[in-house]
Amino acid sequence: MLKRLLTVQKVLGLLLILFSVSMLPPAVVALIYRDGALLPFLYAFALILGIGVLNWLLAFRASHELRVRDGFLVVVLFWVVLGLLGALPFWLSPEPTLSLTDSVFESISGLTTTGATVILGIDELPHSMLWYRQQLQWLGGMGIIVLAVAVLPMLGIGGMQLYRAEMPGPMKETKLTPRITETAKALWYIYFWLTVICAVAYWLAGMDGFDAIGHAFSTIAIGGFSTHDDSMGHFDSIWIEMIAVFFMLLAGMNFALHFVAFRRRSLFVYGLDSELRFYLFLMIAVTTIVTLALFHTQTYSNWERSFVHALFQTVSIGTTTGFTTDAFYFWPPFIQILLIFLAFVGGCAGSTGGGIKVIRLLLLIKQGLREIGRLIHPNAQLPVRVGGKVINHRVIDAVWGFFSLYVATFTLMYLALAATGLDLITAFSAVAACMNNLGPGLGAVGAHYSDMHDPGIWILCVAMLLGRLEIFTLLVLFSPTFWQR
Repeated sequence: MLKRLLTVQKVLGLLLILFSVSMLPPAVVALIYRDGALLPFLYAFALILGIGVLNWLLAFRASHELRVRDGFLVVVLFWVVLGLLGALPFWLSPEPTLSLTDSVFESISGLTTTGATVILGIDELPHSMLWYRQQLQWLGGMGIIVLAVAVLPMLGIGGMQLYRAEMPGPMKETKLTPRITETAKALWYIYFWLTVICAVAYWLAGMDGFDAIGHAFSTIAIGGFSTHDDSMGHFDSIWIEMIAVFFMLLAGMNFALHFVAFRRRSLFVYGLDSELRFYLFLMIAVTTIVTLALFHTQTYSNWERSFVHALFQTVSIGTTTGFTTDAFYFWPPFIQILLIFLAFVGGCAGSTGGGIKVIRLLLLIKQGLREIGRLIHPNAQLPVRVGGKVINHRVIDAVWGFFSLYVATFTLMYLALAATGLDLITAFSAVAACMNNLGPGLGAVGAHYSDMHDPGIWILCVAMLLGRLEIFTLLVLFSPTFWQR
């Protein structure tokens, strides 16, 4: 056990050494813009590098082969430790003035691509701090892609073993390459070039270079942080909004699909994926309902404005990005609740999106329909199929296990937040927005989380990590059997 823990510590040290380098780009931005925020990033770089080197030196002789069980510990330490240490620039910087609790919240929100913020006056922040917030989301998004496509299937998390090449499923080629490092490299290329193309599109549509890169970072990461208080509404441009919609939809898809489509030089790959078809169906259906509701309630005076706002907010919230063009939390209550429920579904598995994931919902629906069929034909053999493939019953069991644990965890978080004195709408939407890695909620957390008290902030930090780590990954560490030999 000790050798394994030392090996995990060595891996963590290397991760921290790599993460310390992420403090240098915002330091360069601080020099370019001379915004007076250089020192917090240099201090954070030195401190994180020192902690990383110390951890590595204390365990550099360890060479124990890590087992699947150790993967859980590495993944959890990666997100928790980086979330905590990523708070250093926020805490050390004189602008914005944040407490340690708020700094940790902002950091974890960025790294988990949640996009919830406690900062007021974002337009007034130093350029380097704006860059750092956007960069946190971009790095977190890449971590999520590798986690979702390369790591979680190996760990068999909540039905994600569906995406292993040796098991039947809608995408047998999701195990992109034999080695996890090659898989990560392939995903990096796709993620990087999508970001570049998105940034260029934003720039051509009218954003300046800084805003274009910053918003491309958070669009492809499905993060939702913006360099302006009014988010995408700041630009008041239908072209920018439609570019955002297009790239949010792309980022909400399984990145393995993008890889296979690129490798085969064929778009037919997308049409064959059952999860993607259901994902697009949900977006179209909810956009139609919201458009009709906005026009019927006279929230907007014409069909065009109703449709544009409905499309943008449906895709933004449905993919759990969290960009806004208008204060949707002031829309009619029916629309607010519909959009929050859509965020529970989230993006496709293997995307940067949060939520339960489309494939799991699809499997739950198919399993429900199968049970209805069994009531009518008790002796019939009715397998669950996705994309023409029969799904192993163990995958179905894992999905049901994930769903039940998700609901139970959400309920406990909701009760804990309500117990701190928040009204029920605010408490419900705050947990929903953080656990689904959405960001904006309803009620008192519609625009920001700056009015949230410290106990609530820490509860929501746990909710963000639980949602990002697919529940099981974090909770398994609290099982006594995990620590047994």
